[in-house]
Amino acid sequence: MPEGFLRWLGYGLCHQLPERSFFGGGVQLPVCARDTGIYVGFVVSLAVLAALHRHRPRALPSPRFWVLFGLSVLYMGVDGVTSYAGLRESTNLLRLTSGMCVGYCCAGLILPMLNDVLWQRSSSSRVLESSGGYAAWLGSGLVSCAATWWVAPSTGVAYPIFVALCIILTLTAINLVMVGMLPVFDRKAERLWQLLAPGSVALLLAFAEVYVAGIGRVLLESAVRALA
Repeated sequence: MPEGFLRWLGYGLCHQLPERSFFGGGVQLPVCARDTGIYVGFVVSLAVLAALHRHRPRALPSPRFWVLFGLSVLYMGVDGVTSYAGLRESTNLLRLTSGMCVGYCCAGLILPMLNDVLWQRSSSSRVLESSGGYAAWLGSGLVSCAATWWVAPSTGVAYPIFVALCIILTLTAINLVMVGMLPVFDRKAERLWQLLAPGSVALLLAFAEVYVAGIGRVLLESAVRALA
């Protein structure tokens, strides 16, 4: 996957500052450390949650999840705001962990929505209802964060390619919630292969969003230069 494509993919989504980004095989990741945590955390969490919830729950998570979600947003908000305000200097490790915490939790909100709009048969139970599942989910989050920090950089260019895939999959999953609400797809799926059509639409929308975001950044930067 050429470096130009990786840069284009994240161009409208992130500032892409080298000092706030990771590298793999000498290639800069398409988004910064915080965004890397968000996208990787979301995809890994969604996969773990799907494996833990074969009964396809459509109810939002229990209160303990919302407490964790609130703390994650607070963590990322405080780290980002205080850093940009010049009150303190953040680190890429803090950016990664704060982003991953939020991304991991966001998947817990998207999964029940997907189950509700896509599947003919789903359960009325909550996501992460059992204590064992909740503990396994938390544990997988810690392992994912450690692997992203210590292991991923040693994989070379596979690292930025993986992050690029996570960006595309995250946008596709979020789009799939909206696409699934269309009458032609709404609660029609009984088998995984029946998600191919709505998934393809959601994927095309993801690339369109990336393209529009990139054009938007180009226009904004041109306007700033014109006013300077």
